[in-house]
Amino acid sequence: MWNQERVGIKPDRSWQEAVVKYLQEKQHKRSIRNDRETFRWLDQFFGTKRLSEITRDEIHRVRDIKRKESSPTTANRMLQIVRALMRKAEREWEWIDRAPAVQLFQEPKRRIRWLFPYEAEALIQELPEYLSHIVRFALATGLRESNILRLKWSQVDLPRRKAWLHADMMKNSRALVVPLNDDAVDVIRQQIGKHQQLVFTYRGRPLSSANNKTWRATLKRVGIEDFRFHDLRHTWASWHVQAGTPLHALQELGGWESAEMVRRYAHLGGDHLQDYASNISIEGTNWSQEKKAKGLKSV
Repeated sequence: MWNQERVGIKPDRSWQEAVVKYLQEKQHKRSIRNDRETFRWLDQFFGTKRLSEITRDEIHRVRDIKRKESSPTTANRMLQIVRALMRKAEREWEWIDRAPAVQLFQEPKRRIRWLFPYEAEALIQELPEYLSHIVRFALATGLRESNILRLKWSQVDLPRRKAWLHADMMKNSRALVVPLNDDAVDVIRQQIGKHQQLVFTYRGRPLSSANNKTWRATLKRVGIEDFRFHDLRHTWASWHVQAGTPLHALQELGGWESAEMVRRYAHLGGDHLQDYASNISIEGTNWSQEKKAKGLKSV
């Protein structure tokens, strides 16, 4: 205590103390359950250590172990949590003088998986009614699975053709107004009277997931491979871009926090660049006119 008060030496806090404090501060986080599971896995390596013992080399040793049993993406999620905790210990709690640098793995860039309209139609036709309604609504609104399954009648205004998601339902913690097109309105009207609170249910009971055995079996039956339920959101965004929806409007419709998240769909559009591409042509250049004046032949 004398060293702490007079000399300014920080107490040597433990990893366990840091984990408890981190979880208390992040208990509102949507992925807190995943964070707890990550900390349970890390406990075998850091559970008995002090924060001062957790060096860059020690973290990278654990990183390499994680990489052997999982993908680069999964290993990086673990590293990001470790990095967040250590940075808090340095910058907010002032428990350590400096957080160790953490190097992430290079993640392969995955192509965007989306469906052609005829594929989506085939899928909807094969799904049981309750799932086909959910899929149609996802393709009409671009909402995530959890947002659709948790949607309540109190969040829907059919006369104004709008729905809204509260901030605590959103990944970026920002409320979102969802305009409802004809398909979305039609689907919602078919759910009236099925449940008092929730819009989408199965035989009057809430759904925990739409990505179930029936979903996977139907995908296989119609010949759609390498497709997740979340790819319906990619499909919705891809269709919008191909139809000419500007990226800034798509960002608002989808509730993305940054424009960078939306730019991954930009390559599917490009109509706004067509006029610029037509600005030049071999026949229209000065060189072409000079060639004709000199009687040169085209190559």
